[in-house]
Parts: sequence; C-alpha cells; structure tokens
Amino acid sequence: MIAVLRWGHRAVRDERITSHVCLVARAFGADKVIVSGENASESVESTKKIIENWGGKFEVEYTKNWRKVLDEWEGKIIHLTMYGEQLQDKIAQLRTKKDLLVVVGSQKVPPELYHRAAYNISVTTQPHSEVAALAVFLHEYFEGKELGKEFPNAKVKIKPNPRGKSFER
Repeated sequence: MIAVLRWGHRAVRDERITSHVCLVARAFGADKVIVSGENASESVESTKKIIENWGGKFEVEYTKNWRKVLDEWEGKIIHLTMYGEQLQDKIAQLRTKKDLLVVVGSQKVPPELYHRAAYNISVTTQPHSEVAALAVFLHEYFEGKELGKEFPNAKVKIKPNPRGKSFER
C-alpha cells in the first residue's frame, strides 16, 4: 500500500495542483490519496470521476485532521521536501519498505512533520513542484514499471497514436 497525504490543501489556491497530485498518484502507482487542510471536495470529486472512467482500484478521500492520519498510519512516513536526504541515496532502502505514506505539502510545512516522518526525502535540492517530486519518487520506487500499469474496469483506454488522439470506449 502506498498512500499519498496531500498536506495543507487551500481551497481557493490549490484545487488544480491538488487534483494533479491525485492524478499523478493514481497514474504512477499509488493506491490512495488523502487530502488534508481546507475542504477539497472539487479535487476529490474530479478524481472519483477519473477513476470511474479510466479504471483502477484507486481511492481518494478528504480529512481535516492530518495528525490523525499520521497517528493511525502503521507503515513508514516519507515526507518529500527539497531539504531532505537525496532520493538517489535512499531509494534502494525505501523500496524494501511496504505501507508507505508519502507526504507532499501545499504550504509551509510545520517542523512537526519533519520530525514525525521516518524519512525526509529530497528529489532535488532546488525549488520544485510537489507534483513533479511525487512523480519522480513513484517512478524511482517502482523502477519505471508503473508506466505499463493496466487499470481494470476502464471505460476509456488510450490507443497510442504517433499523429493524433485515439481511444477506445
């Protein structure tokens, strides 16, 4: 189980980015996203529509209380931050861990989160997007195998096409 905690969602400012966190988590192999912060009903509902049409067993939910999520998580907590240990130095060790909660922030993350995480992991030591960090982390964790993932019960499937858009319904 790999779950993603989208920490600190701000309803007015973060809807699109939070939706992208959900889409990337699903497409790159995570099992679930938990959005915390302000109400995220738009992101949650749009992700549920994607699951309905594009398939898979992905889950998405909202909770206001992120501390409760951390308290109840039984696996390892990984916080993606540009200040952590370098991904390339830790990825082999992280692949041996199961039941991961990968935390991506929205706004300034409190020191408490750094202390509660088993690993603070840096995808790069430069400012970057949490969406990009999540994609790179999952890609490295799954060693690229997620790129060929099949999504059962899909109503829509892309047919690769070098010159246009093709899909099956």
